[in-house]
Amino acid sequence: MKLAIGSDKSGFTAKEAVKAALKEMGLAADDLGTLDLEHVVPYYAVADKVAPLVADGTYDKAVLICGTGAGMSVVSNKYKGVYAVACESVYAAKMARAINDANILCMGGWIVGPEMAVEMTKTFLATEWCQDLEDWRKENMKKFAVQVRAIEDKVYGK
Repeated sequence: MKLAIGSDKSGFTAKEAVKAALKEMGLAADDLGTLDLEHVVPYYAVADKVAPLVADGTYDKAVLICGTGAGMSVVSNKYKGVYAVACESVYAAKMARAINDANILCMGGWIVGPEMAVEMTKTFLATEWCQDLEDWRKENMKKFAVQVRAIEDKVYGK
């Protein structure tokens, strides 16, 4: 799995914790955001750098952390094929993958602490689309995915 990670100043501490945990898990993530607090990159620039690389398949998934997670999510979702969700709990991170097939996890460094950010990331990466869903819900999710793609095509063109 090819991963990208990034933060602005507000998400820096949580991002560093997530990077360390990923390394311990044997996973590498390319950091495309703020690398040190002397050279801060704003949230919109980080998301604008990462999201198109998820959209084109350069990265399978990404983790983006700003103050609330909302800014990263809003900018990332401007790109066709990107499903970025701002989450505040492990459960939300799991459901973002299982139900929404999210490919970018966004979090808020002001909202979740570093330990929670690590747990949310682990859950997000370990969850597959439709995982642990009832059969009837899996069938609905597949139908819904077709409709979401049709909306994307209407908005962005094919």
